[in-house]
Amino acid sequence: MVYVSRKEHFNAAHRLYNPNWTEEKNREVFGPCANINWHGHNFELIVTVKGKPDYDTGFVIDLKVLGDIIKTEVIEKVDHKNLNLDVDFMQGKMASCEIFVMEIWNILAPKIEAASSTARLHSIQLFETQKNFVEYFGE
Repeated sequence: MVYVSRKEHFNAAHRLYNPNWTEEKNREVFGPCANINWHGHNFELIVTVKGKPDYDTGFVIDLKVLGDIIKTEVIEKVDHKNLNLDVDFMQGKMASCEIFVMEIWNILAPKIEAASSTARLHSIQLFETQKNFVEYFGE
């Protein structure tokens, strides 16, 4: 099995906030991430695909095709956007990185399978900061 990764970058704002809680409880649990006026990050997204290389091309997946899928299906929808307000697939959901990465998986997995007969989405890493990131394997 060969693992191939593509890295993309985007900027977005969000707010961690549970509408069922008071402002005080939200600030207690989420700290400055509950800022009523949002806060932003320079996100880094790493998408890893696995498979056996195609006999004719030597590719698990054409990286240009993978890049185009990621850009069209995710980056164009989230870059310089407010995840809570502007992103259709995040509507009504907590805008935590954990939920966000799961939603990205749900979008990318079927698109990647449709683009390649052998490639499957293996993992997604989403870096919120240089020190904080989440990783999801679709489980």
